[in-house]
Amino acid sequence: MAKVNENDTLNNKVVYSQTVNTVDLEEENKILAEAVEKLEQERKAISTNLARVEQESSILRELFNNTNNELNNLKKPSLLVADVISVHGDKATIKLPNGNKFYCYIAQHIKDIRSGDAALVDQKSLNIVEKFEANDNFEVEKYVIVGKPKEDWSSIGGLKEVVREIKEVIELPLTKPKLFESVGIKPPKGVLLYGPPGTGKTLLAKAVASSTNATFIEVVGSELVQKFIGEGAKLVKDIFALARRKAPSIIFIDEIDALASKRMETGTSGEREVSRTFMQLLAEIDGFKPLDNVKIIGATNRADILDTAIIRPGRLDRLIEVGLPTEEGRLEILKVHTTNMNLRKVVLKEVAAKTENFSGAELQAVCTEAGYCAIRENREYVTHNDYLQAIERVRIDEEEDDAAGLIG
Repeated sequence: MAKVNENDTLNNKVVYSQTVNTVDLEEENKILAEAVEKLEQERKAISTNLARVEQESSILRELFNNTNNELNNLKKPSLLVADVISVHGDKATIKLPNGNKFYCYIAQHIKDIRSGDAALVDQKSLNIVEKFEANDNFEVEKYVIVGKPKEDWSSIGGLKEVVREIKEVIELPLTKPKLFESVGIKPPKGVLLYGPPGTGKTLLAKAVASSTNATFIEVVGSELVQKFIGEGAKLVKDIFALARRKAPSIIFIDEIDALASKRMETGTSGEREVSRTFMQLLAEIDGFKPLDNVKIIGATNRADILDTAIIRPGRLDRLIEVGLPTEEGRLEILKVHTTNMNLRKVVLKEVAAKTENFSGAELQAVCTEAGYCAIRENREYVTHNDYLQAIERVRIDEEEDDAAGLIG
């Protein structure tokens, strides 16, 4: 009996040992699986970080190369832009911006350079190292305004006779050139609009450009007067070349008296440069045929100081005065400017009667000021009294400006 009990005890010990070993093995396997999973996660994280580092390294390498290339380019000596006057085999005569001319060599890889082209030349040797595709439009368009105006004849009031003349001289030759050929006459190449400031000279030029669907090239006369010798004349030449490329076009020269005033026999170097620019303008006008798709409109407040060469027959030979509007004209102008205004009991005829000697610009200022009178009182409509206050305000401002001009 005792021996049986010993066997049972031994068997129980063996079973218990096996059970413990199984439990320990499962625990170890679980721990190992967790360790493997953790290592796998760490491996993925390291791989992700490695890929990110490699990407950043690639970006930094590219940035370094770009910066290094830019630095090398900045260290290179700059080149001069010159005009090629004539080509003689592997040599050429060039002209620098300062007017100096040089006889230089042409690099062997340049095959198609011709007279009139622009070229890049070395600063020291002045030899041509590269052909340069110069964009003249970029230089010209710094000084001019090019566009298609939206103003039309309906936006102009009180200038019926002036509008009729401009239509005859500018609009008809552009829209019906064969009619002039059939009649056998040559229309003027351009017109000169003269009169007090604010009477609508610029607006007239934009309206005729709009009615003919022409490119409107606006330039101020003083902008054509440049600092360095020859630049003004070149600018005039480039403007007319731009007008030919964008034809049909209208060149509008505002304040033309700054360039085309009466010439004096003697003067400073600046006055001589103005004279050279003016001569180039006359040459360009003479180069146009009367029925070309380019028309010239000049505008000035001082027609009395203009050189007679600009207004002789064959140039700006049609002089059109744009004066202050009459009472009837002022009424038409007021109707144009009040089309979109919310008026209440406003008698425009009385307003027109009280604005004697007002220009079109001043009448527009009256309408704007009347609107401000309503806004100050938080009203959405304009009354007759607002207009009376606006007239006095504009008249006072004008008198103060005139007094300041006299003092200055």
